[in-house]
Amino acid sequence: MIRGYRAQLDPGNLGLNFSAIVFVTLREGDRQAVTTFEEALVAIPQVIQAQRLFGDPDYLLNVITRDLPAFQRLYDAQLSALPSVSPLLSS
Repeated sequence: MIRGYRAQLDPGNLGLNFSAIVFVTLREGDRQAVTTFEEALVAIPQVIQAQRLFGDPDYLLNVITRDLPAFQRLYDAQLSALPSVSPLLSS
């Protein structure tokens, strides 16, 4: 049966010309820390995909922004301020 519908948007046509992969390691790995982190992550629309990994790092995030300066602002103001985040690495 039908599992759903979706639209594939062209990021470039939306002015989102920069993409990055961000690796997140949490300081704590307990259920509450994971839940709190994931709830905060949902509030950041530039994170278009988040995959929980089991090892180091804990998460792989796909992030899109307008350009590199916009990513740097997002990284400094929101991503690094997520609860329980220890180191962040991006590429």
